[in-house]
Amino acid sequence: MSGPLPPTAYGALRAHLLEHSVKRGDFVLKSGRRSTWFIDSKQTVCRPEAMVLVADGVLSVVPEDATAIGGLTMGADPVAFVTAGVAATRGRMLRAFSVRKETKDHGAGGRIAGALEPGDRVVVTEDTVTRGTSLLEAARAVRAAGAEPVLLVAVVDRGGTCAALAEAEGLAFRALLTAPDLGFPYEGA
Repeated sequence: MSGPLPPTAYGALRAHLLEHSVKRGDFVLKSGRRSTWFIDSKQTVCRPEAMVLVADGVLSVVPEDATAIGGLTMGADPVAFVTAGVAATRGRMLRAFSVRKETKDHGAGGRIAGALEPGDRVVVTEDTVTRGTSLLEAARAVRAAGAEPVLLVAVVDRGGTCAALAEAEGLAFRALLTAPDLGFPYEGA
């Protein structure tokens, strides 16, 4: 076990991911490389029986002084929103937001949608990372909005390279589970 969850929660989240999110076959990854397995973590993050497991895992690593949670839409949205909602039921207030993939040029404009404020201390989330580029792109958008990313968190790290990329930008990274936790080798950069 490499994740931050207690053993029972870790086992339940791992089992749910293996049952609902891990697919075997021939897949083309975002990077263009091929893989014999794919993980659609949204199949876990968006199911009610696993939502609290995901939120508990994320909350177990969120720094006490964090004030907001979000990341690049679409992968971060369910993780951030369910975590903020569960946290609120426990008296912990975290504002939630999304980072748009492109700058909106109408309405209020910008890349941020939701409740991010300048000065916020931000946990940037993602459902699954291979290289970590989406997390880093979101962290840069958070900085551009005047907030401070304090932690990058993924439900699953399938690539094993995100921690080094984050560290190179002065950011900490945590994953609730890794590819090896699910029985697969890392598929790095």
